[in-house]
Amino acid sequence: MGGGLLYAHEVILNELAQGLRPVDEGVEWYEGLSEGDQRKILHALVLFCGQARAREEDVPESIARSGIRPTHTPAVMLTKWRFGMEALPAYELTKSFRLLVALFGIADTRRRVLHCAGGCGHGWHNLPDPPDDAT
Repeated sequence: MGGGLLYAHEVILNELAQGLRPVDEGVEWYEGLSEGDQRKILHALVLFCGQARAREEDVPESIARSGIRPTHTPAVMLTKWRFGMEALPAYELTKSFRLLVALFGIADTRRRVLHCAGGCGHGWHNLPDPPDDAT
């Protein structure tokens, strides 16, 4: 994927990771999608976590930040560094989304600090500011 246009969901996920969009707003958007799309978004998030070089030691903070319990299935999976959340039952999808957004945010923040502090060519790190009239 070159520097071209980011898909709408990619922009939203990156805004969430960078704290430009509140997580609750992201969850509301996510829960408005069809179940099939929700599963696709989880798959995309797993890829983003990989690109951002998420690490196993990020897991405890991800769980804490996501607000889900460490005993919930997605958290247990992540603790074992397993990423098949898109195959979980429908009622686990929002928890998985919260968790993976948290992991992506932690990894992306580290990547920006380490590699992109002086500016970078990553389209997703150079998102335009949301317009003031955006509701």
